[in-house]
Amino acid sequence: MEIIKISKRPELLDTAAQWFHEKWHIPLEAYRESMYEALSGSAVPEWYIAVENNDIIGGLGVIENDFHNRKDLHPNVCAVYVEEAFRCRGIAGMLLNYSCEDMFTKGIDTLYLLTDHTGFYERYGWEFLCMVLGDGEYEMSRMYIHSYKEK
Repeated sequence: MEIIKISKRPELLDTAAQWFHEKWHIPLEAYRESMYEALSGSAVPEWYIAVENNDIIGGLGVIENDFHNRKDLHPNVCAVYVEEAFRCRGIAGMLLNYSCEDMFTKGIDTLYLLTDHTGFYERYGWEFLCMVLGDGEYEMSRMYIHSYKEK
């Protein structure tokens, strides 16, 4: 398995955008637009995919805000997904660690993550921070924080 940054492999942009769109049902153009912005060289956004045998088996993004009311909590890890057949192999953890390390090299040592999961992200050094309201939602979701410390 290999983790690839879309900004370093722009030829995979359309394939990656389609894959994320199929997993999260966010408009395809929104993923394309964010991934094209990643090509500009700015720290955020950035997109990462895990690839095995030329197939995308997992991925995540780092964007400014993952559609919630706490605009002060940024940037956000978003769209974390691992194909069902590849779960329980630590791929999500590898993607999370890789993205945190990469952001640290760009001067960003704190990331946030919005989720309804409890107990999953704690395995990878994330800590529950507070409850926030997602855009267009009526129930609060969990916001996690991860501060990267160089090893």
